[in-house]
Amino acid sequence: MHRVLTRYHLARLTHLDRATGRPIRRYEHAAPGDLIHVVIKKLGNIPDGGGHKVHGRAQGNRNNTRSTPIPNNSKGKHATLGYGCPHNAVDDHSRLAYTEILTDETKQAATTFWRRAQEFLTAAGITVTRVLTDNGFCYRSHLWRDTLADSGITHKRTRP
Repeated sequence: MHRVLTRYHLARLTHLDRATGRPIRRYEHAAPGDLIHVVIKKLGNIPDGGGHKVHGRAQGNRNNTRSTPIPNNSKGKHATLGYGCPHNAVDDHSRLAYTEILTDETKQAATTFWRRAQEFLTAAGITVTRVLTDNGFCYRSHLWRDTLADSGITHKRTRP
């Protein structure tokens, strides 16, 4: 069996997804800027001196319920203390990435992040033609749509 798998180049575990056992199919667009993946991931911040193992669960619960106003926020939104929202933009061809950790995931934060990310990519010689995002609220907003349209960028969303 091993000889047959080796003959057809299927014997490598690195070619298989560990969870499903199926071959991994990767794709890559032909040129830099053809597709930029933009995503936000909400992450919990660890308090100074350690997390719940050091301070107990009460410290973590206090961080979950407390909020403070975000400076320069026009709608009076509140950011939850204890969380950061890394905004990420990755070029599909070159895998060049731009990341910022912001306090929230609102449409204003997403669009200002995108403007800075686009400046970074342009400085690296990448002309963006398409952006792929998930279906988050900030990416369904008119502000996000208009920001991309002003630059002549096509917006694509993943299937729900």
